[in-house]
Amino acid sequence: MIVGLSGGVDSVVLLDILSRIARRRRFHLLALHVNHQISPNARRWAVFCRALCNEYAIPLRVTRVTVMRGNSLEAAARNARYDVFCRQRADFVGLAHNRDDQAETVLLQLLRGGGVKGLAAMPLLRAKGNVERSPQGGGNKKQQPLILRPLLDATRTEIESYAKKRKLTWIEDESNDDTYFPRNFLRHEVLPLLAEKFPAYGTVLARSAGHFAEAAQLLDELAANDSRGCLEGPLLGISGLRVLSHARAKNLLRYFLALHGTAIPGAERLEEALRQALTARNDATVCVDLGGFELRRFAGSLHVVDKVAAVDAGYAREWRGERELELPELNGILTVGRSRDVGISLAKLESKTVTLRVRRGGERLQPDCRRPRRSLKNLLQEAGIAPWRRDGLPLLFCGSKLVWVPGIGIDCEFQAQAGETAVAPVWKVQ
Repeated sequence: MIVGLSGGVDSVVLLDILSRIARRRRFHLLALHVNHQISPNARRWAVFCRALCNEYAIPLRVTRVTVMRGNSLEAAARNARYDVFCRQRADFVGLAHNRDDQAETVLLQLLRGGGVKGLAAMPLLRAKGNVERSPQGGGNKKQQPLILRPLLDATRTEIESYAKKRKLTWIEDESNDDTYFPRNFLRHEVLPLLAEKFPAYGTVLARSAGHFAEAAQLLDELAANDSRGCLEGPLLGISGLRVLSHARAKNLLRYFLALHGTAIPGAERLEEALRQALTARNDATVCVDLGGFELRRFAGSLHVVDKVAAVDAGYAREWRGERELELPELNGILTVGRSRDVGISLAKLESKTVTLRVRRGGERLQPDCRRPRRSLKNLLQEAGIAPWRRDGLPLLFCGSKLVWVPGIGIDCEFQAQAGETAVAPVWKVQ
């Protein structure tokens, strides 16, 4: 298990509690400190956490992140932090959120017009789950750790009382007093006033979060039921969305995006995504930006694909006989095995320089010797290769002649004959 350690009182208390439990239950505990490199005291906090973990004889991992500053520094820092948490190889990542944090989150979500899932705030246990993108867009399946919040039912006062009783030391993040940030404004300006009239507001808002969580679970169960017959692996069939009411179709789309681990877009963007999915022409390009991913429509299905930078049309890489060639610009690896009788004739390849390029337009190929040479554009369409993949495919050339295209085949002129030594390339998207 990994415990997120900021150095503040909440995380120090969680470290103290888990270290005691780990000794009794004999499980491995490791601390993780994320340095956001925002505060001038960031390095000092990392040093404090290392000294603290040395006292507990608990290993510490310090990870520095670069926070992309945008409309919300808080949100950007949180996203960077959670990216680190979700990359860890562990069963659980323990975080020190408490009941007061939960109440603040509910109010923030209300003020931002959050939906049912947003108002459910933070669960005690969150399964980030498996992420598997469409094979048309790449992506890998990976198991992410469960996010556990053991202190979610404890108040901030109770946590501080425990820390004083145990004579624990911690650091104070100066940004927690800056009421420019919405959460701090609620904490220091709004909630003390609310407590005068509603002293049990923390408990009540936490209870409300539980009610919203139950409602969110019911919506997920409805979406899972609606997805039968139209959710095929990582793809969502458009026909299944069309037979649903607007509200249920939107709920299913939201559920589909959550399965892929993407950030759920706001209400307007989600509406627009559903509109494009259902009403755009069959030959129209549907692409909705989801941050690090894109929602695409192709062959009657919706795909969630990794957002990748466009490849320069002049891209070229020489092949010198390597058995494996990593092509990071194309986000994949080319492996070239040796064979006999079947594959690309090695003798013919040796006649001129062999290069890997991307599509520039006008390429032609004859993968079937019984049929005439045809445009690569038509071959890619017939093969059902998604449009966003086509410009990133490595095309193998011998001199100026196109020899091989992944998913299409080998040009007739270069196909190995009986008894010939051949090579068999395989393209794998990372």
